[in-house]
Amino acid sequence: MKNYFDLSGKVALVTGASSGLGVQFAKALAEQGADIAICARRVEKLEAVKSEIEALGVKCFAHKCDVLNVDEIREMVKAVEDHYGKIDILVNNAGVGDATGAADLSDETWRSVLGTNLDAVFYVAREVGKVMLKNGYGKIINIGSLHSEVVMPLNTWPVPAYAAAKGGVKMLTKALAVEWARKGITVNAIGPAYFGSEMTNDILSTGGFDPVAQAYCPMGRAGKEGELNGAMLYFASDASSYTTGQILFVDGGWTAM
Repeated sequence: MKNYFDLSGKVALVTGASSGLGVQFAKALAEQGADIAICARRVEKLEAVKSEIEALGVKCFAHKCDVLNVDEIREMVKAVEDHYGKIDILVNNAGVGDATGAADLSDETWRSVLGTNLDAVFYVAREVGKVMLKNGYGKIINIGSLHSEVVMPLNTWPVPAYAAAKGGVKMLTKALAVEWARKGITVNAIGPAYFGSEMTNDILSTGGFDPVAQAYCPMGRAGKEGELNGAMLYFASDASSYTTGQILFVDGGWTAM
């Protein structure tokens, strides 16, 4: 039986891969046979992840990169291309969370959230896109959010900066998809609800999340580890060869209400 998710011979780059969803994505790609490149700011954590991925029987290249620094992004992409000779898949995962109300939101926090969650997504896609354009092939997966589509209900927690950034990711995904559709590159996005990670653990562990999920998520819970992998692998593989410019919400039905 054909494995439509087979990634043998492919090279996948995952940003923000020192913890959380980035590590899960990198391992899921490795399990399908892709060689992996990982980047993040925390070098010591990257090295630990590198060892875990190599234990799966594939190659892994780790490189420090602060996605708020465009020069570092360029250096990282060049290093990955020099190491492997190509980049077939990009999982544009690096991000930060914020739940500050608009009236209390500082200029610095706004710029940090927009810078990491939107600006950096474009800068990484642009630099990796140049490599993919040369090779005539690429699969870009941006990480959006349910907040690409909806905000939080009243009397929960505000997300003005985060929602603005993730809404931008949705439209950036569409714009890049159209621009590169005839160049052999697909660009899609995943829109997760709340999954356990360093970014969301404070919200998920306070006890305030459960009643919100019961009221507004048809499945009534947060996402579980691994429940994003199928969507990510679909977009990373040739199973999605005729799919571009889409955002797939993996949210327990939250955006259906």
